[in-house]
Amino acid sequence: MHRILSVIALAGLLAFPTLAAAQELALKRVMLSSGGLGYFEYEATIEGDATLKLTVGLQQVDDVLKSLVVYDDKGGVGGLSLPGREPLAQAFKDLPFDQESLGSPAHLLSTLKGAQVTVGGSRSMTGRIVSVQEETVALGDGKATTARTRVTLLTDRGLQQFILEDAENLQFADASLRDKVGQALLAIQTNRAKEARTLDLAMRGEGRRTVRVAYIVEVPVWKASYRLTLGADPTAPRSGLQGWATVENLSGQDWKNVELTLVSGRPVAFRQALYNAYYVVRPEVPIEVAGRLMPGVDRGGVDAARQRAKEVPPPPPAPATAPMQNRRYQSETAAAGRAPAEIAAAADQVEATDAATQVVFKFPRAVTVDNGRTLSIPIIDRQVPAIRLALYQADAASRNPLAAIRLTNDGDTGLPPGIITLYERDRAGAVAYVGDARLSAFPIGETRLLAYALDEKIVVEREAAQTDRLATGTIAKGALQVSRIARQTTTYRVKGPAKEPRQLVVVQRRLPGWTLVNPDAKGVELSEGNYRIPFQLPGGDKTQVFEVVQEQTQHQQLRLLDASADQIRIYVDAREFDARTREALTRVLQLQATVADAQRRLTQADQERQQIVQEQSRLRDNLARVPANSDLQRRYLATLDRQESELEAIAKRRAEADKAVEAAREALRSYVAQLG
Repeated sequence: MHRILSVIALAGLLAFPTLAAAQELALKRVMLSSGGLGYFEYEATIEGDATLKLTVGLQQVDDVLKSLVVYDDKGGVGGLSLPGREPLAQAFKDLPFDQESLGSPAHLLSTLKGAQVTVGGSRSMTGRIVSVQEETVALGDGKATTARTRVTLLTDRGLQQFILEDAENLQFADASLRDKVGQALLAIQTNRAKEARTLDLAMRGEGRRTVRVAYIVEVPVWKASYRLTLGADPTAPRSGLQGWATVENLSGQDWKNVELTLVSGRPVAFRQALYNAYYVVRPEVPIEVAGRLMPGVDRGGVDAARQRAKEVPPPPPAPATAPMQNRRYQSETAAAGRAPAEIAAAADQVEATDAATQVVFKFPRAVTVDNGRTLSIPIIDRQVPAIRLALYQADAASRNPLAAIRLTNDGDTGLPPGIITLYERDRAGAVAYVGDARLSAFPIGETRLLAYALDEKIVVEREAAQTDRLATGTIAKGALQVSRIARQTTTYRVKGPAKEPRQLVVVQRRLPGWTLVNPDAKGVELSEGNYRIPFQLPGGDKTQVFEVVQEQTQHQQLRLLDASADQIRIYVDAREFDARTREALTRVLQLQATVADAQRRLTQADQERQQIVQEQSRLRDNLARVPANSDLQRRYLATLDRQESELEAIAKRRAEADKAVEAAREALRSYVAQLG
């Protein structure tokens, strides 16, 4: 039984093009940045016009298109070309079938109904595809079944059928259709297997010359780590510092005898998908027909000469010197498996340069690192100023300070951030591990406090309290200006080591807007919103007491005309105020009392009048119900007459009281206005 084993057989004999071997440039220099970027520079010797081939990973194409630079002192670049990305969706865009149709011969034939095919085998026939049907048939034993595909063709002899799995071969009669099937299969194979792109660089020039090609792509971040060895003498001013750089080669190619440079910095870097195809969405406008006008919208205008002057760009800056372009390169070649002793010997020769925004470490010998391997190289080995101390951070440890080192960078270059492993020698010369610390970026001339362990020989008790007191008070423009001093006191009770002195540095949170008044600010450091306050522990079991005091002056204003007597009475006896201010406040209280007394008389008159008015309302209501000329009527009328006389007297007293209130208030206003 003849079976069609793959979709490829449906396409007949297809010619698949093969990729030409890429003539790659030689990698000469690698510069790795702690920002996660790598600079790769290649060299080639060419003569006259030439085409250089550079193969890069598919995921690197965007970065290469963004950053590729070519240096040819005796020629120029004619252009760069590379195969398009060609996603499968684009490859199938103009084909009469989709990718799913190539999942099986039956799916493909079903999609291409109407196409003319020729079937070879025991039943050869030629015709157009009418239908493709799946069916299940029983095998000889009657128990098992199998799936078969029945294809119906329209031939010269009418409708004929054949079993697809029994056909020896099947050929599309249309040559263009065979080509399309072949193209689709090639696109699937290429999309799956091709993870690299070969760039063709056309060089134009004359004579024999060296051309350099460089680009920047994403790489693993190189890491710095340090080892600090403390001496046996705790008062020794310097300690040995070693720095190592860990580098991974995950570039997809071996680095053979390359010049390696490490850069520590934080450059601004972007990524852009330049290898993807983008289309601009255009607005759709209606078809213009007779009788319809659609003029453009006028947005105004400016003088053409003036606008042109604005649009003329400034002259471009002079081209910057290319990285490594004018260097004199060394030609020393190192073996791939150099011994560790040889690598360590090179540490003294590492050329470190402190640039404006980064630190550059250039290795004097060529380096070989196979793809997928890691290399660790020394970058610093020297004595540095290192002073031992105790660092108290309540947030880190509330009872004990941390053992720490005050490290100073007195070298010629900054140091990149990294982990520091600390060792300590005893008097016999033995070395012991004591802890780890974290080092941030370390510019020249700066110091760092590196905490590496808990110092249990020192015990700290901490207590905080806050008080508030009056400071000064003055009267100006009718208002009492009051100054108060808020004070926060943090008391530290420290029991130091019994037999050795210590320097203790206390980290105290700095209150925004407050001033440190104790201890003296001399010798105190500020770091990230905290004070670093040094105290000396002379040694012994005696408990030392230190106070850290911060103060803030707070200002309040009290308008005397609006203030109540109770508010003013608080400050009358304040000894922080001068006698003149206290006397003025006392006088204000007296005038306020006069106003209050006059206001009470006015209020009393209003209340008496209100009572009589209410009583008269009751009497008038009763008068409407009693008989005329009765004794009760005469009694009510006599009472109303008497109350009217009382109302007249009350009105007179109220008028006098009202005048008294206004006079008292005016006296208060006049007095307050002349104060200050």
